[in-house]
Amino acid sequence: MKETLGSRERVYKALNHEEGDRYPIDLGMHFSTGISVFAYYHLRKHLGLSTDKIQLADTVQLLARVDDDIRERFHVDTVLLNLPFKKLNEWNPRGDYRFLVPEQWKPVPEDGYNVVRRGEEKMRMPVDGFFFDGNWIQAKDYPPEENLKLLCRESERIFKETDKFTCLMGEFSAFFGGIEAACDMITDPETVKERNKTILKNQIEKFFRILEYGGQNIGCMEMNGDMGMQSGPFFSNACFEEFILPYFREFIRVVHENSNIKIFLHCCGSVKPLIPGFIEAGLDILNPVQISANNMDPAELKKEFGKKITFWGGGCNTQNILGFRDAETVRQNANGLCKIFKPGGGFVFNQVHNIMGNVPPENIVAMLDEAYRNSFY
Repeated sequence: MKETLGSRERVYKALNHEEGDRYPIDLGMHFSTGISVFAYYHLRKHLGLSTDKIQLADTVQLLARVDDDIRERFHVDTVLLNLPFKKLNEWNPRGDYRFLVPEQWKPVPEDGYNVVRRGEEKMRMPVDGFFFDGNWIQAKDYPPEENLKLLCRESERIFKETDKFTCLMGEFSAFFGGIEAACDMITDPETVKERNKTILKNQIEKFFRILEYGGQNIGCMEMNGDMGMQSGPFFSNACFEEFILPYFREFIRVVHENSNIKIFLHCCGSVKPLIPGFIEAGLDILNPVQISANNMDPAELKKEFGKKITFWGGGCNTQNILGFRDAETVRQNANGLCKIFKPGGGFVFNQVHNIMGNVPPENIVAMLDEAYRNSFY
């Protein structure tokens, strides 16, 4: 077994439903494909690597910025498109943990919690916790439009200086905003349609600014909208087709007709009934492929949709296996899932959503090593 392709070419092979030398592997390209800084600390320590300069990339979920040595060790084909913070401070949440965090992001101990405030916004984490809850306070050094410009420049640098695949995230809605939006479809349908028309107009304008800012070589752009619960979608197919699909389809059409950028939908939960609509709209990538949710059997998903959409995830059951069973069980789980999703391309390995802070390093190694072992065609 020998690698014959570069990482970016390997990812495009998968997205084009072709079998390359092997299927690609992702760890940390997106804030739903990453690893907690706590788990990352233990992983590095387990591998005999330095833990002195672990950087926080996501200041809510507390995800690590994955380093080159880890990407090399586990044959990772992707990289996070995220601006490094201007100034870093060391944060000691407890025990021996030391993480480099943005200077302007300052957790304060308060009544058994670590608390972060930004104006009237507040989020908190128990002193023995692994992530924050409350308002979504992401630290950024630049105002939104300047941040977007700099991300496009960074994507160009990554394209020229590396062979890794990237994703622009956090900029585009999938035209669904949660349970309140689902209720509005019934109680105030015209407002939902007008709101989505406005979102569509604004997102198309932003997309063309991205091209102006030099973002033509971004690998994919994320659309974000969790449309599924554990048991099924938040709404009926009829509601999806009336209130979401027309705007979803039009945005994807504009992107595809004016660039080579792929569309990556982050959509948790049981969404199998919606996948035909995603495909009809031209969606390229579905993530995180929550195979532990109702009606999300991996073999059925691959058989019914595997030639028309790329499953980015679904490679290990994080909800029931990764952090709860032994390393051998984790290996077997990854083995079985990878063999299901692998044939014919259309699969990028990642676990279902992020690796949580209490997952043992032995389990992470077992999962990622098994993913690579099974990856070759």
